Amino acid sequence: MPKDPERLRATLLAYVEALRCTGRQSVRLRSGWRRGLSSLFLPIQGAVSRPLSVVQAPLPKENQPSLESIATPPSVPPEPTDRPERARRLEALRQTTAGCRRCPHLAAFRSQVVFGVGNPHARLLFTGEAPGAEEDRQGEPFVGPAGKLLTRMIQAMGLQREDVYIANILKCRPDLPPGTPGNRKPAPEEMDTCLPYLREQISIIRPEIIVALGATALEGLTGLRKGISALRGTFLDFQGTPLLPTFHPSYLLHKPDLRLKRQVWEDLLLVMERLNLPISERQRGFFLTKS
Repeated sequence: MPKDPERLRATLLAYVEALRCTGRQSVRLRSGWRRGLSSLFLPIQGAVSRPLSVVQAPLPKENQPSLESIATPPSVPPEPTDRPERARRLEALRQTTAGCRRCPHLAAFRSQVVFGVGNPHARLLFTGEAPGAEEDRQGEPFVGPAGKLLTRMIQAMGLQREDVYIANILKCRPDLPPGTPGNRKPAPEEMDTCLPYLREQISIIRPEIIVALGATALEGLTGLRKGISALRGTFLDFQGTPLLPTFHPSYLLHKPDLRLKRQVWEDLLLVMERLNLPISERQRGFFLTKS
């Protein structure tokens, strides 16, 4: 989460707008979060004369929620428990993102929005940073070389792509100057703008574990600017959901080191253990060096 109050306020207001577009009228917040979020919109001592309210934000005037209605909703609708309802909500969100133009430079550059793919009831969600060229063409995340490796990693866990959910923080391919090959890292402000869509995907799917693929994805989710080597192997928290950072598959492709592959596999073993998935002795021995 961004540490700068102004940046955090902008992210929260973008999140409110995304919720409004999907028909959500309220969200569930823990009491500690209510106090913390409320403080963001209270006046700074000696700086302003009155509190900043959500009404002052550049949101459409109709059905505009107030901070009070978000922090302490009078009633919270029951979360969806059936697959059709979750699929319906995901499709509604997909349609909303398809027309998104919050980042005009990205909207002009993209071929299409790359929303996400997988099981609406997935227990495990993988997220990367942004679509690449191949994902932009096909409209599905992780379908290029790194995506093929991710598929093999999922299969090594005894799962299929259809069992999990795969997404990116950014739904558009980051733009590049004409004729420039490759891809670029998304900017923090781009991820902040698009993150509310991923938050809503997570809210709908309610995975038991999130795996952040790469340092950029981890920064976009948590604001942490640390290398994966320093944080991998340890579960963090993302709004109450365990979050495990590990190396991005593209990093494994560029650096085919057996020890690195073993580190990623050990991370996935932690996920399997947390999900109570069966683990064979053969699986436990993947990528171990032979003595």
